[in-house]
Amino acid sequence: MKGKVLVVGLGNPGPRYAFTRHNAGFLCVEEVARNLGIAFHPHRLKEALVAEGTFAGRPFLLVKPLSYMNLSGSVVAHFARAWDAAGEDLWVIHDDMDLFPGTIRLKRGGGSGGHRGIASVLAALGEDFARLRIGIGRPPEGVAVVDWVLSSPEGEEARIFREGIVRGAQALLAVYEIGWEEAMNRFHRRS
Repeated sequence: MKGKVLVVGLGNPGPRYAFTRHNAGFLCVEEVARNLGIAFHPHRLKEALVAEGTFAGRPFLLVKPLSYMNLSGSVVAHFARAWDAAGEDLWVIHDDMDLFPGTIRLKRGGGSGGHRGIASVLAALGEDFARLRIGIGRPPEGVAVVDWVLSSPEGEEARIFREGIVRGAQALLAVYEIGWEEAMNRFHRRS
């Protein structure tokens, strides 16, 4: 890990989706920006919000694509080429129903797991990127997946979801302070 770091949070733009489970990627990249003391602004050429800063002596570019979740791939590919980022220095942050709420996982490569935003990124880029997966859990019986991911957690679940967002941002930055293995050991345990 030597060059620039590109971190893309997946989500859907607009206030209707702001605090939904599917916007875990947006929320986490916003938390990374808070940790770095930087703010998002519109990108002049691409439909995205961006924030630039440094961490551990490395330039970071944070991106929130303003295309909808399922069309994120072309935006991620644009910034990956422009920023010359790949492999462990290109991150995509997204929600994951296969993880319990509050759980996070750092991952290299792999398939989409049914996540349409990740499927779009894979179609545009291939598997050469790292991921931060944020658990949102499965919907209760009788609740459709689309209704689950596009709704906001409430009560205790909202607190646990927020904790996962904060821990996710800490874990991503920890990779550049203490390395992959130590970050995984520290953050893959659920608090």
